[in-house]
Amino acid sequence: MRAMLTGAAIGVVLGGLAVGVSSFAWPETKPLDSRAETYRQLDLFAEILARARADYVTEIDETEAMKAAINGMLGSLDPHSSYLAPDDFEAMQVQTSGEYGGLGIEVTMEDGFVKVVTPMDDTPASRAGLESGDLLTAINGQPIVGLNIDDAVRDMRGAPGTEIIVTVLREGEDAFDVTLEREVIRPKSVTWKVLEDDIAYFRISTFNERTTELLEDAISGVSREIGGRPAGLVLDLRNNGGGLLDQAISVSDKFLSGGEVVSTIGRRPGDIARYNARNGEVFRNVPIVVLINNGSASASEIVAGALQDRGRATVLGTTSFGKGSVQTVIPLGADRGAIRLTTSRYYTPSGRSIQATGIEPDLEVAQARVTEEELARIRRYSEADLPNALTNEDGAERRIPHLPDDQPPEDYDGEDYQLDRAIETLRGGQMTSTQKSNAG
Repeated sequence: MRAMLTGAAIGVVLGGLAVGVSSFAWPETKPLDSRAETYRQLDLFAEILARARADYVTEIDETEAMKAAINGMLGSLDPHSSYLAPDDFEAMQVQTSGEYGGLGIEVTMEDGFVKVVTPMDDTPASRAGLESGDLLTAINGQPIVGLNIDDAVRDMRGAPGTEIIVTVLREGEDAFDVTLEREVIRPKSVTWKVLEDDIAYFRISTFNERTTELLEDAISGVSREIGGRPAGLVLDLRNNGGGLLDQAISVSDKFLSGGEVVSTIGRRPGDIARYNARNGEVFRNVPIVVLINNGSASASEIVAGALQDRGRATVLGTTSFGKGSVQTVIPLGADRGAIRLTTSRYYTPSGRSIQATGIEPDLEVAQARVTEEELARIRRYSEADLPNALTNEDGAERRIPHLPDDQPPEDYDGEDYQLDRAIETLRGGQMTSTQKSNAG
């Protein structure tokens, strides 16, 4: 089985080795009347399939019809559960290795369209200017409405070097076409540089099988270039749609010395797992700022939530996506594919669920300036807005759209306001109260 913390993707890692996830089993008992009703519904389904096979205006593809039925059932549970046909399952396993052909975007479905969760850095999607929240309404002129997420993803895949035209619907704009050339995606999930005043900058774009390894290389590179420890550290998780559970834990571990990182709770009382950091954090007592936005989801939220709850970092930016669940990929046997099933919720070290609410930053800073009039027209984009999304079991709700506490001044001419504010925070020593007490 494989545990993951993100939705469907095109050219992005979706799964990895399960970490402490118990083997899947159906509930041991089921009331007789409930089972009888299930059998009646299965009989009804078989009758409907037979009627469609006999009387539909054209011959139907029964295999595709069954796949659609299975996906319809799983999709009614939550937006992240789905069926993976054998070729999709194989493609996902290839993607896990970190090299594949595609466009480099993470996507989900909304209102029958494909919605961009985040474009990966330095991929055809990011270079073409696709943005988080964009709706893709057609592929090569063929409408997407009616396709499930896996079919839409498959249509957008293809041999490297071939072109694809996607029709994009963006908030406040007329629909427009974008031509992209597919290429082999080798996501370098971690990049780094040393900024002025010996401030280290680490950008993590996704959590795949190589993320922790690449982060270790980045840490070594920073140490060599500075000749020691940095004065401050920026961990950029913006537009990071998630990835592997074990990688989120091991990345958090680099910046913590012991203590809890995250816990997961499944359906049954005994399905509880707690994951702790080891001793030996890097750059101990060096102040950290974590950058997040509404494209930061799942594994990103685990890292941000762990460092925030443990008082190790100041979280700066805008509220994250709010995906507080874990999916397990369960193989179904030879030539039968697999199912991606939501099997647990996760909780930050303080015991809070961020499902549907997201991680709220310590310092709310917008990347772009927005007016009251523009705010009223903005369409919300978060886990809470997805069809059939799980609710927050504590009854918490996502904060309604509002003018951010801090946004670029009208005369701002820089390239990255959130990063600029993170650097100012580190230079000024502005830390959370918990950080101050721990750093002494």
